[in-house]
Amino acid sequence: MPSRYAQWMYDWETRLTSVDNNRVVRPLDWGLDWTHSWPGRNGGSTGPGSRELLEYFSRFNENIIQASDNFYSYQKPADFRLERREVQVFSTREVPDPRLEEKVRGAYAEFLRFTSPVATPFPENNLVNARWFPARGRRAVVLLPHWNADAISYNSLCRMLNWMGIAVLRLSMPYHDIRRPAEIDRADYAVSANIGRTLDSVRQGVVDVRCCLDWLESHGYNRLGIVGTSLGSCYAFIATAHDPRIQVAAFNHASTYFADVVWHGQSTRHIREGLETAIDLENLRQVWRAVSPMVYFDKFSRWPRRSLIIYAKYDMTFLPEFSKQVVEEFEKHELDHKVVVLPCGHYTLGETPYKYMDGWQLVSFLRTAFE
Repeated sequence: MPSRYAQWMYDWETRLTSVDNNRVVRPLDWGLDWTHSWPGRNGGSTGPGSRELLEYFSRFNENIIQASDNFYSYQKPADFRLERREVQVFSTREVPDPRLEEKVRGAYAEFLRFTSPVATPFPENNLVNARWFPARGRRAVVLLPHWNADAISYNSLCRMLNWMGIAVLRLSMPYHDIRRPAEIDRADYAVSANIGRTLDSVRQGVVDVRCCLDWLESHGYNRLGIVGTSLGSCYAFIATAHDPRIQVAAFNHASTYFADVVWHGQSTRHIREGLETAIDLENLRQVWRAVSPMVYFDKFSRWPRRSLIIYAKYDMTFLPEFSKQVVEEFEKHELDHKVVVLPCGHYTLGETPYKYMDGWQLVSFLRTAFE
């Protein structure tokens, strides 16, 4: 039986994950058309049936993992520019919080914009957006928020890092805030029951991160790091495994396989609902292996770096047993890392007092990790 504190935390987590009532249940879609432009594509499915598509995606995932440096490669954009514009919230809730809208009214900021090397059918999503928090010196990080974060989440953390002399590019992940197509109210296309589109979204997020590093290097920043939360943590890990320039990495929530999070996570129960009548967990894990951090530890280990892993003891989205497996892999590969376990859950990490605990751990680590 859970303790009274644990039960209180689980109840709080459940309430927080029930706030958004605009989640959409969609049936399994293999999304074969999303694979056509991927590197390393060799042929296609032998037929339209589910068995043939499962075999095709399983085989393609194995090919991607073996040649992942190619899959996550890109051509450097030629249209980097800073754009000054009014700050907007881009809420994903059915009824936006008017207090947040009022908070940013009349505020302006600089945003890095460029065309993503990964093209999608959505013009809004193809134009990368990263809010720029400059600082003097040579240290800079790319920060990736959580899934369905609004456009002002983590801005306070960015400013705290600025005070420590660390510049920050806060990246809008694919299909998030200003990159969200008009046809959806949430960042549903980043993680969904569409197998191919979800794979493509992770690839785009990783490539966009690496482009941000290009821009930072061109502006004199050569001590580079990354911070990712939840889905952003997945993107951050895979980017770090494929880019030797990332010297410091902080993973705010960590998990093993993409499919396991979707299948067991409280915040993705609507995706599982659309999937489970057509595919089981074992097969889902096979078709999403190429976007799972667990398969890239050998590549992550190629270059020395310092890492921070933060996970929550009462997490109902990134289950603690998965986070512990990640820690075990860091230990198995003898990687330089620090582990912090916070007494909260996935969503409560963003609530008082846990958000301050989390922020303190991140800032304290990043303040000295580059040394």
